[in-house]
Amino acid sequence: MTQPAKPYRDYADLLRELFPWKMQKLSVNAGFSCPNRDGSIGRGGCTYCNNASFSPAYCDPSDSVTVQLEKGKAFFGKKYADMRYLAYFQTYTNTLAGNQRLFLLYNEALSVDKVEGIVIGTRPDCIPPQLLEELAEINRPQRGRVMIELGAESSHDVTLERINRCHTWADTVEAVTAIHAAGIPVGLHLIMGLPGETRADMLATIDAVNALPVDMVKIHQLQILRGTRMAREYATPGTDIGVFELEAYLDLCCDIVHRLRPDIAIDRFVSQSPADLLIAPRWGLKNYQFTHLLHRRLGNA
Repeated sequence: MTQPAKPYRDYADLLRELFPWKMQKLSVNAGFSCPNRDGSIGRGGCTYCNNASFSPAYCDPSDSVTVQLEKGKAFFGKKYADMRYLAYFQTYTNTLAGNQRLFLLYNEALSVDKVEGIVIGTRPDCIPPQLLEELAEINRPQRGRVMIELGAESSHDVTLERINRCHTWADTVEAVTAIHAAGIPVGLHLIMGLPGETRADMLATIDAVNALPVDMVKIHQLQILRGTRMAREYATPGTDIGVFELEAYLDLCCDIVHRLRPDIAIDRFVSQSPADLLIAPRWGLKNYQFTHLLHRRLGNA
C-alpha cells in the first residue's frame, strides 16, 4: 500500500539529502555562556530560558566533548547499530569564544567515530565573518558537514526587546544571508506565543522567514519554566503572559504548515520540558503524540 504523502518537508528529509545514513543528533554542553548573560551586551539572559529544560543527562560540561558524545552514542546506538551522528553544540551560545578554542572543540567532535557532522546552536549576532570562513572550510563530506541553528525566536523587535534577547530581526537577516552564502545549511528556532504577540504577529514571523534562504525551522510553544524571570512575571496578578491551549496550538501549527515555504524543513513543533521544571502549558503529550494529532488534523483540513 502506498504511504500517504507527508503534509510538509521534515528534518529527516533534509538529512537524507546530506547523508547516506540514518542520523541522530547528540547534544554537547561545551561550557559556553551567552552575551546577554555574561555582561557583553546584557545581563540575566532570555526571560524564558532555563537551559536545564533541554540539556540531556549525559551532557555534563565537566566531561570532554568526546566523553559526552560516547555517552550519547551508548544511549542511542542500542536502537540502530548502523546509525551515524551529528554532534549538536546546543547549550547557550556555541560560537562565543575565540576561533582557536572553538575549532579545538569542533574538530574533537568530528574525530569521534561515526560522528559525521556538527550542528552549532548560536545567536544571530554571534557569527563573525572569520569564523564563518573557517567553518566553510571544514564543511565538506571528507571533513564533516557543518550546520548552524540560530535562535531567532521572533521577527518582531519589540518582542525581542521584551524577552531580553539583545539582538534584532535585522541581525537574523544578516546572519542567515551570510551563512547561506558560505554554503552552510542554516536553521532558525522560533517560539510561538511570546508575550504581547497575536496570532497575526506569529504568522507574520513565518512570512518573514519565508523571505530568507532558510533550510530548516524548529518551532515550539512558549513554556513557562521554573527558575526564570518569565515564571515570576507569569505568577504576577494581572500579567499579560499566557500560554496556548492544545487545540489552539494545533490550529496555529496547521496554519504554519500551510503558510511556510514548502522547501523549508520543519524539525519540530513542540518542546517537551522535564515535568519538574514545567509550569505551563501541561498538555501531557510527548512530541510524537502531538505530531500524530497534527497530521490527523492536517489530513482532515
